Amino acid sequence: MFKIKKRIIVSAAHFLKLDYASKCTGMHGHNWIIDVYLKSPELDRNGMVMDFSEIKRRVKNVLDHKVLNEVITVNPTAENIAFWVSETLGEKCYRVEVQESPDNVAVYERD
Repeated sequence: MFKIKKRIIVSAAHFLKLDYASKCTGMHGHNWIIDVYLKSPELDRNGMVMDFSEIKRRVKNVLDHKVLNEVITVNPTAENIAFWVSETLGEKCYRVEVQESPDNVAVYERD
């Protein structure tokens, strides 16, 4: 099995829709650190699991300097962002870690 990891840093704003009072319901931003993990039993014709620049194009180019509420169709929590990244990259993506601050990280893993 071939595996790769790509780190993406995204500056983006969001606000959360919550059923309780929180400062996170107001617009605010983070410098998100997104680690994506992909695997494949075979390499493509270029000898790659997926080109790192393709991962950047599909994730960073879509999220960077955006309001995530306008990009992701669900409440843009760190958990939902991790799921969105995984779905965007497809079945080769088996794990995504989304760090919104040094103390807060969400992880999505495919079974």
